[in-house]
Amino acid sequence: MKRKTFIKVLSVAPIALSRNPLNSLKSFADTFSTTEKMPVLFLGHGSPMNAIEENDFVRNFRKVGTEIQKPNAILCVSAHWYTRGTMVTAMEKPKTIHDFGGFPQALFEVQYPAPGSPDLAEQTQQLLGKHVGLDQDWGLDHGTWSVVKHLYPNADVPVIQLSIDYTKPPAYHFDLASKLQSLRQKGVLIIGSGNIVHNLRMIDWPNMNKEDHGYDWAAEVRASVNSHLMNGNFKPLIDYTNQGKAYQLAIPTPDHYLPLIYTLGLKGKSENLELFNDKLMAGSLSMTSVKIG
Repeated sequence: MKRKTFIKVLSVAPIALSRNPLNSLKSFADTFSTTEKMPVLFLGHGSPMNAIEENDFVRNFRKVGTEIQKPNAILCVSAHWYTRGTMVTAMEKPKTIHDFGGFPQALFEVQYPAPGSPDLAEQTQQLLGKHVGLDQDWGLDHGTWSVVKHLYPNADVPVIQLSIDYTKPPAYHFDLASKLQSLRQKGVLIIGSGNIVHNLRMIDWPNMNKEDHGYDWAAEVRASVNSHLMNGNFKPLIDYTNQGKAYQLAIPTPDHYLPLIYTLGLKGKSENLELFNDKLMAGSLSMTSVKIG
């Protein structure tokens, strides 16, 4: 081999080694020890103001955080990262994204400086397939940090986000989530963050603070979804677009609903499922949250 060629090969060798799947697997195994099976959460995140307000919803988020084993890392599927194709954040230090407008300055000043986890991102890619891209630009949007900050206020648990591919049907997302099952036994807490009933165009602003207030169709869908959840009957929830007019009003777009489908895709047959924060608000929103395991 010519000297010039040898030097060129030598210069790229470290890069090639760093991208070697075997090296990535070893790094993941070294960092993430085997644990008891972690639960899975779906958190109804509601208004971004829940990040800085004190109410029953955030108190229950904090309660859940104290009831479960502290995770090695968190993987969050947020309604607010809606992309063509599937991406996973892979940076060391994800930025806090303030992806909203019209709120008090205090909300824009919130930072949630949790570290990322490139090792977990690469492992996630390997479990889901090479079609999943490793993202270096996004960060943590408010669908993630506004709820995770109540579970782990010290920002001392690494957090990555998995995006939602808007070109795919609900069944695809359910099946994709099931491929992440092994992460639960590596201390990874998987969270879906959205809202089951979410129709911003029909918010009843004059009754924004009325307790457990929902339109008839919102109450109907909450009752129907809760019944399917508690009975383990997920097929109608995956096929939600064919469940009638009330569902169409409650879920006019899939972005806030699909994180629930990811959570359900991770449920084992014998695992317990429980609801909390099960209230309607402002006529057309629900805060219903789910804990599996």
